[in-house]
Amino acid sequence: MHRPTIFQEDNLDKLVAFMQAHSFATLVSTVEGVPFATHIPLVVTESDGVVTLVGHLAKGNPHWQAFDIAESLAIFTGAHAYISPTLYEKYESVPTWNYIAVHAYGTPKIITFKDAPEQMDQMIDEMVDTYEASYKSQWHSLSGAFRTGMMKGIVGFKMAVTRLEGKYKLSQNRSLIEQHTISDALLQSADPSAQGVGQEMQQNLE
Repeated sequence: MHRPTIFQEDNLDKLVAFMQAHSFATLVSTVEGVPFATHIPLVVTESDGVVTLVGHLAKGNPHWQAFDIAESLAIFTGAHAYISPTLYEKYESVPTWNYIAVHAYGTPKIITFKDAPEQMDQMIDEMVDTYEASYKSQWHSLSGAFRTGMMKGIVGFKMAVTRLEGKYKLSQNRSLIEQHTISDALLQSADPSAQGVGQEMQQNLE
């Protein structure tokens, strides 16, 4: 990802918090020589400075065939907003876009019910705990045949992140006056995404 120094964000806690808050990610790998993307929810954890991503795909999705072989990229994005040049002090200005993105690189390791049933159970429990903890008792009350059938129909994975890149493009290259003008305008917008960027800008200014 192109990251001009002024937009770089490398604070691990901040990046992990962002990934957890925007955990429906785009996972990109190379399948049969071409880029292949899948949009999936991920469980993001951090321990002793190591970030780990956990998720699963339908077995019919060929994406998992790229796992265990080469590096993949998980892209996390949040609110984004068009920035009008009318918000700048100088008349000779052009439009731009503000956004936050985090890229996580690593090699996914395959988890299957056939080869690692305990790991598959753990992966499912982690996802349920993250997205709907109250469903856990229902999941475990379902028949063993049903749960086994569901788990045989997916391929799980765990990816230790080897490289993490954050880009917070929030008008840091503009004057403080302009940054406040832009954030105020975004906060007053009827667009929830624009409001989100305004809030991020406000926090960044603070």
